[in-house]
Amino acid sequence: MAVATVNLRALTSWVGIARLFAVVLSCLAFSLVASTGRFEAPYGTWCMFTWCFCFIVTLLVLLLELLELYSMLPLSWDDFTSAFSMLAALMIFTSSVVFPSTFISSPCNTNLCARQAVATTASCLCFLAYAVEVSLTRAKPGDISSFLSTVPGLLKVFEAYVACLIFSLLDGYNGKPGLMWCVAVYSICFIFTLLIIVFTIGRCLTYIPCPLEKILVGYNFLALLMYLTATVLWPLYSFQGRSRPSSCGPNCWWNKCLGVTFLTIFNLIAYLVDLVYSTRMVFVRAPP
Repeated sequence: MAVATVNLRALTSWVGIARLFAVVLSCLAFSLVASTGRFEAPYGTWCMFTWCFCFIVTLLVLLLELLELYSMLPLSWDDFTSAFSMLAALMIFTSSVVFPSTFISSPCNTNLCARQAVATTASCLCFLAYAVEVSLTRAKPGDISSFLSTVPGLLKVFEAYVACLIFSLLDGYNGKPGLMWCVAVYSICFIFTLLIIVFTIGRCLTYIPCPLEKILVGYNFLALLMYLTATVLWPLYSFQGRSRPSSCGPNCWWNKCLGVTFLTIFNLIAYLVDLVYSTRMVFVRAPP
C-alpha cells in the first residue's frame, strides 16, 4: 500500500513557484470576471472555462507532486505536465487577447471596467507564468526522455491547438471542393497529431513495431505538404469574387475566413519547424 509523503520542493522549486503564480492569477482572473456578471456569449464562456480549467488542473498537479502520488497514475507524468503547461499557455494567451477586445470598451472609467482590466492583467501575467514553466521544463539538447518536453513535442501541442481554433472559425465551406479539401487537411492532421500526444502521455508509443522517430519525420513532411496546399486554396476559394462587407462585426464571414487564413499559415510554419527539429533529432547525431 502506497503511503503519501510530502515533497515541499514541489512548491519551492522554480517550476513550483511558477505553478503557484498560475493558480493564484487564474483564480483572480475568473473571480473578477465572475463578480462583474459580464461573460455572456461564446467568447466570454470560453475565457471563463479557460481560467477555471487551468486553475483546477494546475492545482491538481501541485497537489499530486506535493504528496508524490503522480507515480501511481498510468501515464507519463513529465509528458503530461509538459503538454498541459504548453496548452495552458496557449489557452490563457488566447483569452488574454479575446476578453479585452470583446468586453472592454473605451473610455474605461467605471468600476466594472476596472475589474475587467485587472482581470485582463491577471490573465496576461498568468500566461507569463505558464510560459516560464514551459521554458523551465523544456528538455535540454540531447535529452529526449520526455518527448512532449522537446521542441517537436511542444510543437505538437501548438499544432493541435491551432487546429481547434481553425475549427471554431470554419463556416460556409460546403459545396466548395477546394474548401472541403482544406477542412479535410485540418481534420486529418489534427487527428494524427492528437493521437501522437495521447499515445505519448499514455506510454503506448513503445508498442508500435516500427521506428517511431522516422515515422514522425514522414508524418511531419506529409502534414507540411498538405498544409501548403491549404495555405494556397483556402484564401483563393474563400475570397474569390467576394469583397469585404461594409459592416463586418466579430462574427462576419470575412473576419472568420481571414482568421482561418492566418491560422493556417501559423500551422504551416509550425509543421516546417517541427520537420526541421524532428529530422535533426533522428538523422543528426551529436558527436561523442
